Amino acid sequence: MDEVEVVVAHSERATLRVGDVFLKVDADQARIDVEVEAMVLAPVPTPEVLWRRPPVLALAAVQGTALGRLGEPSTASTAAWGAAGAAVRTLHDAPLPARQGQAGRNREELAAELDAECEWLVTNGVLPADLVTRNRQVAEAAFRPWTPVFTHGDLQITHVFVDGDEVTGIIDWSEAGRGDALFDLAILTLGHEERLGDVVAGYGTGVDLDVIRAWWSLRSLLVVRWLTEHGFDPFAPGCEVDVLRSRM
Repeated sequence: MDEVEVVVAHSERATLRVGDVFLKVDADQARIDVEVEAMVLAPVPTPEVLWRRPPVLALAAVQGTALGRLGEPSTASTAAWGAAGAAVRTLHDAPLPARQGQAGRNREELAAELDAECEWLVTNGVLPADLVTRNRQVAEAAFRPWTPVFTHGDLQITHVFVDGDEVTGIIDWSEAGRGDALFDLAILTLGHEERLGDVVAGYGTGVDLDVIRAWWSLRSLLVVRWLTEHGFDPFAPGCEVDVLRSRM
């Protein structure tokens, strides 16, 4: 009998693996609706939907291995990272979905949330004030006009699977929708700055590196509290706090 592997679990959702099947348990069916619709529309490899019985969505495992993990060196080839960039470009060039996604949040709302998180980090002594202030300044570059594209919205490297030099699948589409293209590229390369050139080479034109770096700071500042409250460690080597320190 196949063992049950807990891929990720926290108070909002959980993903289990049983053999070649992933079971996503989510009490918020709207997120599952978004995920299923996005996988139908996306012109890139996505998991096959096996069945859906709320609150569970069953997906077939995709071939290959994840592009890497945050906090660990990636063993994927330069060509694989370039292929990931090309796949993201294919997604961004696709017709726009109806929904606004995680990468398309209102500028004023996002700035207000960022200010609140920065204040919390400093007031509670989680991070030094100079570190927070410097990264808040860097993050400003992300607040600029942008043209909406079809974004994944949570394009962590663990969500991109490759086999050799080819992308075999992109998973976890619950945050997909209209959004900022450079948000996707920033999340993909977060903590792997040395791979940014490979991704951009595959992606092509229209990439502002200062905005990518701004999103690294912005994203990291926003998630430190959430990660610590949900059992993750943003202080682990190579993870979010190290990303913030690299901007000093």
